[in-house]
Amino acid sequence: MPTPFPGMDPYLEQPAIWPDLHNSLIVVLRDDLAPRLRPRYYVSIEERTYTVEPGDLLLAGRADVAVVGPSRSASAPAPEFAESGGVMVMVDMPDQIRETYLEVRSATGEVITLIEILSPTNKRTGEGRGLYLRKRHAVLASFTHLVEIDLLRAGEPMPMSGWAGQSDYRIMVSRGNRRPRALLLPFGVRHAIPRFVLPLQPNDVEPDVNLGHLLHALYDRSGYDLRLDYRAEADPPLTGDDVVWADGVLHESGLR
Repeated sequence: MPTPFPGMDPYLEQPAIWPDLHNSLIVVLRDDLAPRLRPRYYVSIEERTYTVEPGDLLLAGRADVAVVGPSRSASAPAPEFAESGGVMVMVDMPDQIRETYLEVRSATGEVITLIEILSPTNKRTGEGRGLYLRKRHAVLASFTHLVEIDLLRAGEPMPMSGWAGQSDYRIMVSRGNRRPRALLLPFGVRHAIPRFVLPLQPNDVEPDVNLGHLLHALYDRSGYDLRLDYRAEADPPLTGDDVVWADGVLHESGLR
C-alpha cells in the first residue's frame, strides 16, 4: 500500500518509526546510487556514535529504550532491602546513539560527496547537534560536497543565511567549489519531495536523485501502513490549515 501523502508522510516522523526509516532510507539511497556511479565512484554507509542522557532518549527518537511495568499492588512482593537497610533501586544509564550517513568516494578512496539525513538529535540542543555541527563546519571548510536532507518538522533547522522563509522540510546541496553559496530546496508537507542532482567531480555526469520515489517505494516494501495509526494525530502534530488538509487526504484514502 502506498502512502496517502504526496511527499513526506508526517506520520513517519514519530519516534517509534523514525530510526527504522532513517536507516532504511540510507540503504535505499546507497543501492540506488551505487550502480549508477560505478566504476568511477563507490558509495559507503558510515556511522558515528555519541552518548545521550536518559532524559533525551525519547526526543532522540528512541521510543523503545524505557520499559515501564505495572504499579505494585497490595499483593506484590515487598521491595528488596540491602544489608545496610537501604532499598535496591535502578539508576538511569546514558545511552549510545548511532547515526548512519553516506559517503560517495572516488575509486581512489577520496571522499567526494557527503549525504546526510538529519536525525532528531541533530535538530535539538545537546551532544548530537554539537557533534553534527562540528562535522558540518569541517565539511563546509573543505572541497567536499554536502547534501543535507531534513525530513523532520520538529527541532531547529541547520544554520544558514540568505533565506528568511520557513518550510516544513529542506534539502540543501552545497557544492565545494561554489561556497558559501548553496542550493536550498524548501518544501512543505503538502508538496512532493523535490528532486536534486548529486554533485560529483568536474566533467562527470551527475545523477538525478528522486528521493520522493525512493521513499514511497520504501514505504510500500516496508509495510509502514501496517504500523501507522492514521486515525490518531501525527507526532509531532500538524498545525494550522495542514490539520484540515491532512484530514481530507486521509478520509479520501479511506484511512479515517
